[in-house]
Amino acid sequence: MAFHSVFLVLLAGLAFFSEAAPSDSADSKHPLFIKILDSVRGSPAPNVPVKLYKEAADGSWELLNSKQSDDNGELHELTTKEQFATGIYKIDLDTASYWKRLGLNPFHHHADVVFTANDSGYRHYSITVFLSPFSYSTTAVVSEPVE
Repeated sequence: MAFHSVFLVLLAGLAFFSEAAPSDSADSKHPLFIKILDSVRGSPAPNVPVKLYKEAADGSWELLNSKQSDDNGELHELTTKEQFATGIYKIDLDTASYWKRLGLNPFHHHADVVFTANDSGYRHYSITVFLSPFSYSTTAVVSEPVE
């Protein structure tokens, strides 16, 4: 158990000290980057179904995109700079299907991350999600406003 705690602290440190995509990078047209890590196996979590929603004026959630994490547990192209307007967003990770593929029966069926984006100018968001069958944790790196 102590190993998992140290491992999570190290992963969180890496996420905090990394930077969101600079404006001249290949990811600058995709302002939202998601990294999903399996804290049980200590590796990226591939093929996790992820949906991105934006909150509508009436409080409902509008589905913007749906993809699966790649072999590195990453998603780069959930939205574009043009689509990623000021608002409240929800990332919905289907964690149950991931754990069930590994033969485990998880407590959580979904992990949701709800956040406000671009309220102080256009920014790049790097969100890391740490998964285990009975818990999840998130951390984010948000760039300074860019043009």
